[in-house]
Amino acid sequence: MRSRPEKILALQFKYFGDAVLMTPALRAIRERFPEGEIHLLVPHEIAPLFQHLPWLTRVWAMPRRRGRAGLLETWPLIRALRGQRFDRSVDFASNDRGALLSFLIGARRRLGWDERGGFLGRRFLYTERAEPDGNPVHESLRLAKLLAPWQIPLSRSLAPEICADDSLSAAAGQILSEPDSILCHLASSQIKKEWPVAHWVALHCLAADSGLRLVFASGVGKREEQLLNQFKYLAPRAMTVSPIPDLGLYLAVLKRAAVFVSADTGPLHFAAGLGVPVVALFGPTDPRRWAPVGGTHRVLSAARCSCAGGVAVCQSAVPCMATILPERVLAEIRSVLTASR
Repeated sequence: MRSRPEKILALQFKYFGDAVLMTPALRAIRERFPEGEIHLLVPHEIAPLFQHLPWLTRVWAMPRRRGRAGLLETWPLIRALRGQRFDRSVDFASNDRGALLSFLIGARRRLGWDERGGFLGRRFLYTERAEPDGNPVHESLRLAKLLAPWQIPLSRSLAPEICADDSLSAAAGQILSEPDSILCHLASSQIKKEWPVAHWVALHCLAADSGLRLVFASGVGKREEQLLNQFKYLAPRAMTVSPIPDLGLYLAVLKRAAVFVSADTGPLHFAAGLGVPVVALFGPTDPRRWAPVGGTHRVLSAARCSCAGGVAVCQSAVPCMATILPERVLAEIRSVLTASR
């Protein structure tokens, strides 16, 4: 008979949107172990996504530079995690870093995907492995299926869930002052997934004529800032928000939006996780796997993409994303607003 509740560590070493789609699986663990301690280990830059979820016991932030982690700077954290004496750990990414950390942290039961690849013997660092499902399913469902060896049923919902820091609400209000603002995000992680700037400009004009308040934003990278500057040059009267490097503050700003409009990118999943209705624009990526889950959201799909999966920039004379017309996007924004009211 156990003398204490289970202590479980989840690991996820993927970025932003991928990490948010893990939350239904985390919720399923909490529902299976309501009295247990559920800890989460993620890269430090995405830790704010999870720090305010009330059903997580603790979020551990791993210091690193993108693409590599130095053992000297991470060893103190590994020692602290070893001292927790976890009963179980589950590595949702099951990549080289996650497998090695799972082994070093030393939970009694270590679960990961039974996948080939990576360094020799990587998959043997887990004590239990789940066979990947070859069928195309939504990413949240795929991650939840990793828990099958522990007989953990699916969560009641596959909708993502994150929380903003309420203490940042006043600061967020200074950035997005009007509560009925429709926040439009111009950038994505790959150029081929982005809606053309000319279409964003046309949407701005259509919305202005119909009395809707659109606010335009972009990411913090150099290319994303250039994209926003290009839009501002073409639509000088449009309302814009400067890039927000602080992720916690950015989440608080997102939470204030009445609707969020963007292509397939991390902030799209942030908004959905915060409960903000989204209008999602999909082209090269499959919405059956990556689209936000929930009845309040709208998904617009482009014409079939002819680009290979590994190509970052569209090679077509007419990019698939250009086939999503501004009039369609405006109609979906109106539909979402009507449903919300």
